[in-house]
Amino acid sequence: MALPPGPHRLPTPIQTALFLGLQTQTARIMRRRYGEAFTVRISGIGNLVVVSDPVLLKQVFTADPKVLHAGDRSPLGAVLGRNSLLAIDEQRHLSQRKLLLPPFHGERMQSYEAIIEEEARREIATWPEDRPFATLEPMMRITLGAILRAVFGARGSELEQLRGLLPPMVSLGSRLALLRFLQRDLGAWSPWGRFTRMRAAFDRHVDELIATARRDPELEQRSDVLSLLVRARHEDGTPMSREEIADQLLTLLAAGHETTAATLAWAVERLRRHPDVLRRLVAEVDAGGRDYRDATIREVQRSRPVITAAGRFAMVDYQLGEWLLPAGTRIFASAYLTQRDARLYPDPERFDPDRFVGRMPETYKWVPFGGGIRRCIGAAFAHMEMDVVLRTLLSELELATTGEPEERWKSRGIAFAPSRGGRAVVRRRRDRPDGAAPDAVAAALAGAA
Repeated sequence: MALPPGPHRLPTPIQTALFLGLQTQTARIMRRRYGEAFTVRISGIGNLVVVSDPVLLKQVFTADPKVLHAGDRSPLGAVLGRNSLLAIDEQRHLSQRKLLLPPFHGERMQSYEAIIEEEARREIATWPEDRPFATLEPMMRITLGAILRAVFGARGSELEQLRGLLPPMVSLGSRLALLRFLQRDLGAWSPWGRFTRMRAAFDRHVDELIATARRDPELEQRSDVLSLLVRARHEDGTPMSREEIADQLLTLLAAGHETTAATLAWAVERLRRHPDVLRRLVAEVDAGGRDYRDATIREVQRSRPVITAAGRFAMVDYQLGEWLLPAGTRIFASAYLTQRDARLYPDPERFDPDRFVGRMPETYKWVPFGGGIRRCIGAAFAHMEMDVVLRTLLSELELATTGEPEERWKSRGIAFAPSRGGRAVVRRRRDRPDGAAPDAVAAALAGAA
């Protein structure tokens, strides 16, 4: 059996430190040296085969789910729960996925737009003018509010309590997911002890939200995801359990909260350094268009994917291209490397939304949401959310450009974000085409926040 080439002479601890500590830089160097498939040895994991050729990505994403697993070996299972869509495989995964898909298609998606715009306006109204600030945390408040209302159906005191509970819980959980040696409850002072107590509080809130939904005489008319899960039935006619609903809600939050916010912060970071793109976007917003904005979102995701790779685990010996990987090998399908391939995207370091104007990205050459039967079920929701937030931001604010160096990549556990949080300088627009008085609008929204 043969593995792809790699830095086999380097001691495993050094390979581990380079790949985990400097993942993006190390991945680029290794691809230049070893090609579109290479092997690194990671302490505690073993051989990790990194692939970036679209042909190999297609093979990985379309493999028999009994042959390549993605869930039961995922580090996210301990944090998200044993029922999480990201922690299960084969028929169980397909069954849960089928229950979760309906809310993210068709007319229900349109019903979420107003919620997202309201959350965006609520947050943007509080932004300072004419002084630098990081946009990552504000974007996280927008995406959190949108998910709590559109997905959890949270209102009133439950909404406000969850706004306070979930940010520190998600932040801590995303770091602990990769640090299994810390996953021991040594009391409330220990990291895992704090997380498990936060998770227990989260479960209590979900219990209350489920009970409220079941008592609601208008349950059938509600469009939030929780209400649909309460009404959902397995193939044998049984309802989803409280544990299933709680784990899937936390999964949807984890998959769509920080990742979408980080992409929006990257968008701010990119637009401030590309004034021509920014001017075209503002003109399009004022004219009521969206094609260039759609292309810009896709170019941000191409050039700054916040999830850099999708992992798989070979349950049996597996033929991947010319290599026969032994059972137990982990595979990384690298969105980061694929989307920076000069043969696929000429001058890949250039930020150029025109790559996607009038054309959709090609499958397996653009994979920020993964691919195959495990492609992110919230991809359409995330794109719509980013579209609404950018449209609202550009219609309400002037975004000052800058000649500062670009922000570096910074790992936040699972996702990568701008190292300085996507810093911005803004001021209220005085030339809004709708004729609204910006100061009055901002004051009204800030007062309602």
